[in-house]
Amino acid sequence: MWPDLNPAYLAWLGGLSGLMVGSFLNVVVHRLPRMMQAQWARECAELTGQRSAPLTPGKSGLPELTQEPAALSLSLPRSACPHCSHTIAWHENIPVLSYLRLRGKCSACGKAYGLRYPLVELFTAVLFYACVLRWGASYSALAWCGFSAALLTLALIDWDSTLLPDEITLPLLWAGLIAAALQINPGVSLVHAFWGAVGGYMSLWLVYQAFKLITGKEGMGYGDFKLFAALGAWLGWTALLPMILLASVAGAVVGLVLKYRARLRDGAYLPFGPFLAASALLMMVLGPVDVLLYLGLAL
Repeated sequence: MWPDLNPAYLAWLGGLSGLMVGSFLNVVVHRLPRMMQAQWARECAELTGQRSAPLTPGKSGLPELTQEPAALSLSLPRSACPHCSHTIAWHENIPVLSYLRLRGKCSACGKAYGLRYPLVELFTAVLFYACVLRWGASYSALAWCGFSAALLTLALIDWDSTLLPDEITLPLLWAGLIAAALQINPGVSLVHAFWGAVGGYMSLWLVYQAFKLITGKEGMGYGDFKLFAALGAWLGWTALLPMILLASVAGAVVGLVLKYRARLRDGAYLPFGPFLAASALLMMVLGPVDVLLYLGLAL
């Protein structure tokens, strides 16, 4: 694509792009679950013959969940302070720099925004930097940057709301299969991607059914099946076992820590999606083959 540019310069350019994409991911993480819940509320109202509530902005400047989903999108209304509804100007929305200049506080009411916003931007920048550094100026780098952005978004949404939106998991699954078919995913053939998707979905589905049969309870959601299928499509069927092992161990450790500190959510439920995403990102950065070698599972 740009073969004459210095690889280090390209990597930094990728990191800069990641900052801007990370700013958008913050919007997606905040708004997409609310848009989904608003859609469900409207569908329930239609089924029961009720009418939706009038549109009035909530305290955060965003429509409440009982309103029509058309009132909220990924582009409208403009970003606003969650405390005082102050509309954020463009110069207050520059990734990381604006946060530092404003010291993490709203310019109108002075209340803190939270550290997550710049951290998401920085982490996205690091992931994009790593992708471009590894795959250079190629379609493979673009594909893995998209993979990274989707996984980070899914992990944060699942952690906040225990939802894994089909709007992200299903395109991610198809993108993995298409990348393998077009041979822009080095090391993963279409056959490996296909069986990775099948194995990813069926393995967790079988665990879900067995757990439900034994306990009468649901141990995970269908979004986890779709996410694991997507990860199998991107990383191949040989990556499924180390991914699930890494995710399970990390989830158990974090769960024990949160339980010890009495910070588990109601029902002692810990979403599994963030740990699947983290294990997949680790395999992306280090390489599936290297991770398999470290774990002694290479074929």
